[in-house]
Formats: sequence, C-alpha cells, structure tokens
Amino acid sequence: MAYDADVIVIGAGLAGLTATAELVDAGRKVILLDQEPEQSMGGQAFWSFGGLFFVDSPEQRRLRIRDSHALALQDWMGTAAFDRPEDHWPRKWAEAYVDFAAGEKRAWLHGQGVRFFPVVGWAERGGYDATGHGNSVPRFHITWGTGPGVIAPFVRRVRAGVARGLVELKFRHRVTGLARSAGAVDTVTGEILEPSDAPRGKASSRTVTGAFELRAQAVIVTSGGIGGNHDLVRANWPRRLGNPPERMVSGVPAHVDGRMLGIAEEAGARLINRDRMWHYTEGLHNWNPVWDNHGIRILPGPSSLWLDARGRRLPVPLFPGFDTLGTLEHIMKTGYDHTWFVLDQKIIGKEFALSGSEQNPDLTGKSIRDVIVRARADVPGPVKAFMDNGVDFVVEKDLGALVRGMNALTKEPLIDEAELRREIVARDREILNPFTKDLQVTAIRGARRFLGDRLIRTAAPHRILDPGAGPLIAVRLSILTRKTLGGLETDLSSRVLTEGGDPLPGVYAAGEAAGFGGGGVHGYRSLEGTFLGGCLFSGRSAGRAAAKAVG
Repeated sequence: MAYDADVIVIGAGLAGLTATAELVDAGRKVILLDQEPEQSMGGQAFWSFGGLFFVDSPEQRRLRIRDSHALALQDWMGTAAFDRPEDHWPRKWAEAYVDFAAGEKRAWLHGQGVRFFPVVGWAERGGYDATGHGNSVPRFHITWGTGPGVIAPFVRRVRAGVARGLVELKFRHRVTGLARSAGAVDTVTGEILEPSDAPRGKASSRTVTGAFELRAQAVIVTSGGIGGNHDLVRANWPRRLGNPPERMVSGVPAHVDGRMLGIAEEAGARLINRDRMWHYTEGLHNWNPVWDNHGIRILPGPSSLWLDARGRRLPVPLFPGFDTLGTLEHIMKTGYDHTWFVLDQKIIGKEFALSGSEQNPDLTGKSIRDVIVRARADVPGPVKAFMDNGVDFVVEKDLGALVRGMNALTKEPLIDEAELRREIVARDREILNPFTKDLQVTAIRGARRFLGDRLIRTAAPHRILDPGAGPLIAVRLSILTRKTLGGLETDLSSRVLTEGGDPLPGVYAAGEAAGFGGGGVHGYRSLEGTFLGGCLFSGRSAGRAAAKAVG
C-alpha cells in the first residue's frame, strides 16, 4: 500500500506549524490535519500575549538585568521540583530547553522576522528562597505583534510548502484512530466534518460527512491539551491542590479537549504526569466572549490587595504575580473558588494588563503610536471596557458602597466592611512609613527598582484609601483553565515512548500534547513565557527528527 505523505502532522497549532515548517525545509511531503476550519490555523497561540522566555537577551541587558544560563537553570529546576521516576525525560528536556533559551532561540526567531517589545516583564517572581520557585530576574519578552506575531513566520513557511507541493492542508479532519502496519504506526483514520465558516475560536459544527484513512511513514501528534474539557480537568485534578473548583472559566475553546491524547494512548503511547496542570487564579469572565465561558487573565502588577472570598488577605508570598499554583492551592483550601483584588484607579491604570492578542490591540497591531497612547491613558482602553462592562467589577467612591457591591455580586454577605477597612488602613499606614513589616509593601518598593516595572508595571506606592487615587475597585477573580503540564512521554528526538520505555515506532509528539516536551518539561510549575517557546522547541525537534527518520 502506497503512502499518502512522508509525515502526517495532527494539529495545526504552533507546534504543528513549526514541525511542518521544518519538514518542508528538509524536502519532506506532509499532510497537516486539524478538526477546526482553516481560519483557526495557529490554534491557541493566536490568542496569546506572545510571551517568550529568553536568557541574557539584548532586551535584558539594555535594562541592566543580569541573567545567565546557570541562573535560569537554577530557577527552572527549583520551580519544576522534579521528584518522580517518570521525570527522567522531562528533566532532560528542561536542560535542553534552557540551553535553547540561552542560546539560539532568539536569533532563530529574529532571523524569521520576529521582534520583541523592549520592556521585559517579570512574571512568577516566587517569593521564597533563592533556589526555590520563581524567576530571579525579569525574563518575559512580549512579541511585537503578540500571538499572531509568533505564528506568522510559521504560517508563512507552511504556506510556502503548500505552494511547492510539499504540504497538503486537510482541515475539518478529526482523527479517531492510529493503526500499525508492518510494525510501525503509519495509518491515521478519522471523520470528515462538514465545512464551517465559524470565526476563529467560535464553536464549529460537528456534523460528520464522511471518513478518511491516510498513511505515512511517521505521525506527529501536536493536538494540544485538555483545558477546554472541564470534566477531564476535574478528573485529573491533583489532590495536592485540594478539591477541584465547581465553577471555572475557560482560557481555551471547548475543542481543546484532550481527545487525541486518549487515542495515542490506545495506540500504545505512555501518558505521564496527568495531574500536573497550570490554571490561573486571576480569571475574568470576558464581557465580549469569543467562545463559550470565555475567560481572560489579568497580568497584574504587585500592588493590588489580594483577598480570599471572606475578605482576608492571602498569606505571604501570595501576592499578585508571584506564585500561581501556590495561590491556587491556598484558594482551594478556603472552601470557595473565587478571590478578590481590591485596588484603586491609580493601580488599575498602571498595573492591569490583560492576557491575549485581542486585549492588546496596540501590541498586536504593532502600533508605536497606540502603545504611547496606552501608556499615557489613566486606564488603558481594554481595561476600561472591563470596568464598564465586566460582570466581575465593582467600582465605587467609598469603601462601604464597594463592600455592598462585592456582597451583591456573590449573593452572599461574606465581606465585613469593618474588617476590610481595618486591613486596608493598616496596609496604608505601612505605605507612609519607610520601615515596614508588610512584605507586600517591601515587594512593591523592590519592584520599582527595576526600570521596566517603574515605567509601565508598578504604580508609585500610595494609600488605597487616598481619595485622589480613586475610585475604589474590587475585582472578583475566578479559576481560569489553561495548560496541561503532563502529556505523552517523549525522548529528546520527540519520539513517543511506550510503557516499557521503548519508542512507539513511527510516532512523535510536540507541544502541549507532549507536556511541551518529554511529557512534562515544566514539572509542577512554570516560569511563564515558556509555553509558546515549548511549542516552538518541541515542534522544531519533532519536525527535524521525523525528517531524518523518513529520509
């Protein structure tokens, strides 16, 4: 039986596009499959903020950030906390990825036309000891053009492959099985879905119009994770994080459902670290949703007062932007699945960025003029739209009215005004004192020693109850599903492994489906800016390895 292509790539997200582009460069014939319509090419990366993790970059050096390979590896390993026998390959991938981030990654992307915003962000600051979780220095580089800017060169390379007759795009093809002949997995079967003109991210039809069977020498699985399947998220929820939330908002569309992971497992692949996942604690209901239950994440500066559902401050070091999963663990032990930011207009105007390409039209549109307008605005336009229209926002001139609005929003009188006032007054008193035992105040002052934070990310220390900084704002925060940290176990050639540790003949995996490499390159936690980069690195590795194998 003849082959239909050299390699079949399942999934047209960033990892799949990267793998396909590398196969094209090697002169291989590729079929790229995806269940969604062509207008959704690029997958979840399109919607992203475009954050990328670099080590000792020119952008860092210009801001006098002293970074190094050794420091980045220390931070990665302290954050990942690998402690399982199955962490052998994830640890190897982690070492290789830090090499990549400190080495050719930036030059490789720059050579394809990707450019970066000059101010480096400081995500996941940790707040523990030097060898524990978190980034010791700012490393979050925003792509000029955000998510669309990241995928653009790979879309271009894949379409060039189409023009050369090397790539066949087959959208609306939903895979249902992988099969072997002559010992290797070389057959992909599935259903053809009816054509759909659904806009990117919107639910598309699931009406089946036919079936397909395709054969190739190798198959690369780049189908993503489970974040859109809340039942599967809850089924895999780790005990260490308490009981899973009853209510979550979704950072990805429903078609990101983990279906392909089960199909690969049925074909003999080993799926590891199922309980490792990355969900955000600063989720909002999108007032203008693209998909069902669409959530947006706040990328916060360090100044907002973070309170649990009953109005109690979260413990040290669970400040905004410091420890995502540590905060998630604490929240799930409170018995509630929501928390609050309490702040004022001065803070929200400088410290609230919203994740996603559509929430950052200035950066996405590569408009220097609009970036300047945004920096000068009292409140950036996308944030103001949430203040005016978002169901999670309470905006009032005085604290009493704010508390009444908070309790009305949750339909339960959980917040006591007197207790909250006492907490804020005590915090404000520390702001006026050059000496403080309030470690969040210390963190705010420390953040402003970094030029990038002082310019655009951290408001000058001030009293929240200062009328001149108002109005007061309360933001209800929900758990936002996002990334799968576990996945198909792969060796450094991206070959999928079996339960016995041997390669599953003919099968490779990359991106979120492979836990961004090895079945869990991040371990228990991420340093941020590492998800898109993980798709790029593992997709490139899979494409290059498969090209050699079928050559």
